[in-house]
Amino acid sequence: MSAYVVFTREKTLDKLELAAYLKDVPATLGGHEVRVLAPNGWHEDLEGPSTEGTVIHEFPSIEAAKAWYNGSTYREVREQRLNGATYRVTLVEGVLSQTAQARHWVEFVGPV
Repeated sequence: MSAYVVFTREKTLDKLELAAYLKDVPATLGGHEVRVLAPNGWHEDLEGPSTEGTVIHEFPSIEAAKAWYNGSTYREVREQRLNGATYRVTLVEGVLSQTAQARHWVEFVGPV
């Protein structure tokens, strides 16, 4: 089942540290099966406090996402992010397929 790591930047603290992170983080993805779905492009905050940006990475599983996030390569670079900005980072489980979604829905609400 796919998994998504969502990075939401709330406030920049140190532009130089953040720039170093943004330069170094792509190299940490090497060797991992990951797709960058939203690379910090245009966004609009529809609810809640305003944010500065969002990045979404898709991994094949929660385990794969955690392997990247907790791996030594990303851990080193992560320090730059922590020093450079305040982020909210969320790991969310995705879905298998439309068939699996339909089956789950039927199990959840019963036959329609």
